[in-house]
Amino acid sequence: MSVLRLGLCVIGVYSMFLLWAVAQERLSVPFQHIDGQSTDKFKSALFLGTCQSFLSSLSALAYILIRRKSGSSLSSLLGLDFTSITKANGSSGSKTNGLEGTKVSINGHSHSSTSHTPPPTPKALLLRYLQVSTFITLAAPFGFAALSYITYPTMVLGKSCKLVPVMLMNFVMYRRRFAPHKYVVVAMVTAGISVFMGFGNEKPSKASSNGEQGSYGQLIGISYLLINLILDGAVNSTQDEVFVRYKVSGQQMMLWINLLCTLLSTALGTLPLPHIPVLHPSSGAQSEFASAIMFIRTHPSVVVPLVQFSLTGALGQLFIFETLQHFGSLTLVMITLTRKMFTMVLSVVVYDHKLTLGQWAGASIVFAGISVEAWVKRKEVHAKRVLQEKEKAKIKSL
Repeated sequence: MSVLRLGLCVIGVYSMFLLWAVAQERLSVPFQHIDGQSTDKFKSALFLGTCQSFLSSLSALAYILIRRKSGSSLSSLLGLDFTSITKANGSSGSKTNGLEGTKVSINGHSHSSTSHTPPPTPKALLLRYLQVSTFITLAAPFGFAALSYITYPTMVLGKSCKLVPVMLMNFVMYRRRFAPHKYVVVAMVTAGISVFMGFGNEKPSKASSNGEQGSYGQLIGISYLLINLILDGAVNSTQDEVFVRYKVSGQQMMLWINLLCTLLSTALGTLPLPHIPVLHPSSGAQSEFASAIMFIRTHPSVVVPLVQFSLTGALGQLFIFETLQHFGSLTLVMITLTRKMFTMVLSVVVYDHKLTLGQWAGASIVFAGISVEAWVKRKEVHAKRVLQEKEKAKIKSL
């Protein structure tokens, strides 16, 4: 049963996110107008995010309801019942996710709570979810806008360097320390992305289509990508804090974050805001959702990739959290590592991107760095299992 579940998780992550990546890149290029005389780009990143987050929240809610235990209260199902955590406070030797006297290791850094930490409350947890949702809502438009200036393989490799902003934001926001191997991994992925960008010879066609020429346009794309990565780092560091501080499941976090993202992006998309580069590209005081709906009416070919992007993203998140819950972060890292490699290869094949030997070398350095991370995690997991087996043996001997 375990092997079958793992196989389904691997197939689910691969199939959903490979299709998601193809749809995302398709949405970054022009679509034919119904008059047959012109083409235009779909610019509403908020509309994209709203569609995906809405379906993701529905998927998470359906998963929670299907897997619920009989007699569970509504607050318990939604991850807002902290009675058991409060009762466990003060007990020694128990892992209580951030309570007094507990030390928890998350993503290679340790976090020790103190007696000054206030008890967990639903209000505090919802505020953390709102913080994460705000970062996600702001990050998505910058990532989507970057694709207008850089190629998708460059975007994938840049996103592989996520360790840098995650470490930075963990230190800036929560003063966390990191294991020594993390700095080796960061150095490798940073060197890899530098080699990849330095040996690139792609034509600035994307930059030219946006009124920017040559390296200046690529500089804009890289700047947008960096902003996206920094905001992503803030998202991951805050999620780590939530898992350390509160006892919530991955599906509960998925539900609340996507629900709040839907509310935030809907509010931003329906308000008649002025033109704001990247965040609100609609001209005048027209709402972005009105512009998006008008675009869909005049460019019907956008519907298929839009549905594919939203649906595969929502279902893919379920497989991600299912893998994390049943097989741990090591297995998830290995799956996502190989998935990113296949995403880049698929993008090169489907959209005929040309990579130089130097760029392939840079990509290899990046993925080698991520492999070091996976290898160290594998050793840590093995060491913990050996220690647990020794403790069990001692108990039996008594």
